[in-house]
Parts: sequence; structure tokens; C-alpha cells
Amino acid sequence: MTWIPDSHIDLISNEKKAFAFLGTTMHDNSPQVTPIWFNVKDDKIWINSAKGRIKDQNIRRHPYVALAIPDPSDTYRYVQIRGKVIEIREKGADDHITELSIKYKGKPYSLTPGQVRVIYIIEPDSVFANG
Repeated sequence: MTWIPDSHIDLISNEKKAFAFLGTTMHDNSPQVTPIWFNVKDDKIWINSAKGRIKDQNIRRHPYVALAIPDPSDTYRYVQIRGKVIEIREKGADDHITELSIKYKGKPYSLTPGQVRVIYIIEPDSVFANG
């Protein structure tokens, strides 16, 4: 990863079950934060949600986001990332949420009938590492 310091690369690995806290902007410009599963592919951060949720609405309206990813064993050690959602896709989203569920829970995701899953691909613009 060219955009994250080597000292914090473990926080975005599949071996570390670190949650990301995703910050988006509400319609009234107030902040909204959600803990979320994530992984990294092709130097981009991939997150997943259901179409129509608050974070989905916020990202579609304003694609600039912030993430804080603390180390689960030392929350003072973290990486903060700001970036832009450069792609939103439904294709492959069910497989992606199952991939994330295996990472975080060790088992496949139980899909909700009728729910449309969505992948958001984030391109990092700035990174700050602490600890």
C-alpha cells in the first residue's frame, strides 16, 4: 500500500479484525458516523452496506468520507483516512459482504431477502497515523 505507513499496514490487513468508523455528511451538513466492516483491494478501501440506509444516501449525495481505524488491542494506535467514493456498485456486493463476514465473524453473511447490497470503493486522499 503506497498510501499508508508501514507502521500501520497491519490495521488494514485481512488478519486484523479492526473496524473502520465511517464518517459521512448528512443532508443538513451535520456529521454521521457508523462502525463498519472493510477490506482493501487494489489500494482502495472497500465497504459494503444496504441500499437506502443513511450512509448510502449520504455517500450518494456527498461522496467525500473519513475513516478512523483503531487497533483493537490499542485504541490510541490508529489510522485516519480521508477520501472519495469513486465507485458504487451492486454487482458482486452479496459476495463481498459474505467475504467481510468471514473476515469478522468467521462465517458467511445471512442475506436479508429483498435487501440490495452495495459496494462503495474509496480512494484515499490523505492519511494520518498515530501511535
